[in-house]
Amino acid sequence: MQDRRVLVTGGAGFIGSNIANHLAESNDVVALDNGYLGTPENLEDAVEFVDASVLDADLPTAVDVVFHLAALSSYAMHEDDPCRGARVNVEGFVNVVEQARRDGCETVVYASTSSIYGSRTDPSPEDMAVSVNTGYEASKMARERYGEYFSNHYDMSMAGLRFFSVYQGYGGAEAHKGEYANVIAQFADDIANGEPPVLYGDGTQTRDFTHVDDIVRGLELAAEHELDGVYNLGTGERYSFNEVVELLNDELGRNIGPEYVDNPIPESVYVHDTCADPSKIYEVTGWEPEISFEEGIKRVCSAY
Repeated sequence: MQDRRVLVTGGAGFIGSNIANHLAESNDVVALDNGYLGTPENLEDAVEFVDASVLDADLPTAVDVVFHLAALSSYAMHEDDPCRGARVNVEGFVNVVEQARRDGCETVVYASTSSIYGSRTDPSPEDMAVSVNTGYEASKMARERYGEYFSNHYDMSMAGLRFFSVYQGYGGAEAHKGEYANVIAQFADDIANGEPPVLYGDGTQTRDFTHVDDIVRGLELAAEHELDGVYNLGTGERYSFNEVVELLNDELGRNIGPEYVDNPIPESVYVHDTCADPSKIYEVTGWEPEISFEEGIKRVCSAY
C-alpha cells in the first residue's frame, strides 16, 4: 500500500500500533484509540493520533482503507459487563464502518478471532462449523455477520481476519496490555525477572502462536487485494505452554519452572487448543508466516 489515507481503530494498541507504524512509512495514517489498551507512546511521529472512541460520532473516516482493530479483547472483559462488550465490539464496529461507508470508503479489514473454532488440535479451516460459548466470541461472530451485511448490501470489501494467538513481547507494543498480553510476553517477563510463570491447569494446552509482523503483512495484503469474507491468520503449528516455558528458559539462560494454578475460566468454555489452516489466504494473496517460532522466541527475549 502506498499513498493511501488509512484509519486504524485501536491504533495505539498492540496490533494496531504495529500496522499503523508500518503503513505510515508510505501512507497517511490516522490511529484512533481511547487509551484503554493502547498508548500513543506506541506510535511513531509520522502517525496522526486521535483520542476517541469507536462509539463516537464524527470519526475521521474519510479514508481509503479502514483497519478496525479496536475491541474489548478478552473473556474477562465481556463476562464482567456483557452489555459494554457488545457496545464496543459490535456497535462500535457498525458505527465505524457505517461512517466510513458514508464518507466513501469501500475497503475495511477487521479483527475477528480464532476462538470461535473452539478447542481443536487439527488445523481449522474457515468453512468448518463454528459456535460461540463466550460473550467475546459472540461479539466477533456478530462482526462477521455485519461484515457480510455491508458486503452484500453495499458492495464493500469486508475482510474479517481470524487471528491466532498474536505475540511480540514487552519489548514491542504489548507492555501496555499487562495481564491481557499474550502468554509468551508474560512468561518471558516472569522468567527474565526470576519469577515462575503462572500456567493454568497442567500447561498442556496449545496455541498457534503467530508473530505480529506476520499479522501486519496479512492485514496489509487483505487491504491490497480488497478481500471479502473471513480468513485465518495463523501458522498451522501449535506449541504447548510447557514448551513455551522451556524455550524461553533456554533462550534466557534460566531454569525456572512454572507454577501451576487452577484455571479460573470454566473448562466448558476454555479453548484448550488452537491451530490454523491458513491455506485460504495463501491461495489468494500468497501470505504465509515468515517468522518461525524459534525466531519469534529470540525476538521476545532480545529485550532482556
